[in-house]
Amino acid sequence: MSASEYIVSIDLLGLPGGDTTADRERRVAISDLLDSNFFSPDGENLGPYAVNLSIDDGKLAIEVKTEDGEPVHAFMFSLGPFRGIFKDYFMICESYHEAVRDSSLAQIEAIDMGRRGVHNEGAELLRERFLGKIDVDFETARRLFTLIGALHHRAGSS
Repeated sequence: MSASEYIVSIDLLGLPGGDTTADRERRVAISDLLDSNFFSPDGENLGPYAVNLSIDDGKLAIEVKTEDGEPVHAFMFSLGPFRGIFKDYFMICESYHEAVRDSSLAQIEAIDMGRRGVHNEGAELLRERFLGKIDVDFETARRLFTLIGALHHRAGSS
């Protein structure tokens, strides 16, 4: 593992900014990701990396460049295996946000535990799908899952 194998910048293409709860959560995920991550395209050692994420024709597109903008690799991943997890994740996130307004602390904590469980399941699936292509640690996978979910959710609502 090289000390330069990390993401130094990340852009979500096709996702406008805003000031909703989801936008704030995305900004936090990006900030946390850039603060600490491990990202290593297999066979490459050209980091740190600039990464663009987008949804292209229903697939996840990951464009990896060097910090200076030189292309390193582009990946395409089917989102099919994630559809059920995304559905569960957004449903439970909606329940969580409703609970924050109207429920007891115990109910909020129970929903949050479920949300974290689904989030962890999504991160593990992402690591499996990346196998042999991109190596990431668990925390990086969690944060990427959040960002990919935002792109997927936006693509589905357009």
